[in-house]
Amino acid sequence: MQFVIASHNKHKIEEFRRILEPLDIELIEAQLSEVEENGETFIENAYVKAKSACLETGLPSIADDSGLCIDALGGEPGVRTARYAPKGQRKKTVLMKMKDVPDDKRTAYFVAAIACVFPNGDVIEVEGKCYGKIGYECKGEGGFGYDPIFMYGKHSFSEMSPEEKDAVSHRGVALRILEDRLKEYLRK
Repeated sequence: MQFVIASHNKHKIEEFRRILEPLDIELIEAQLSEVEENGETFIENAYVKAKSACLETGLPSIADDSGLCIDALGGEPGVRTARYAPKGQRKKTVLMKMKDVPDDKRTAYFVAAIACVFPNGDVIEVEGKCYGKIGYECKGEGGFGYDPIFMYGKHSFSEMSPEEKDAVSHRGVALRILEDRLKEYLRK
């Protein structure tokens, strides 16, 4: 079965494929209209993107919205994660804001909300979280986005292999929930 993935982020697309393709779901990319992400929650933004992609293509569509929430910053960057600071300055901005925050107050979590919209109007929505801390500097060469400063145990997400990250990450958690929900849905 073909599903459109409503994302232009190659890293997210790779994560989706690693987890969902074993379900015999073929994830295809399409040239889609840009959708304004003006929701107040991650799931609202994911739904808007998935619904738009479904309407444009006539195929079931999957989209996510994800972000980093830092307790010491009152939940920032939150739903504004991708727009928190100019591109190339986001990690630096977080590290600067966190420079005087002690280790026990550096708690943070990633959220991934995924919406799957079907042409018949059915919707599946799931959310996954991963708890960790904000590091003091960028570590590792892998990953993307805020991965180099997000510490899960003793390692940043950027220091993990894709398989290690998938096992614990917010998107990995959400995709496994989606996998279960899709299996149930497709059996009907």
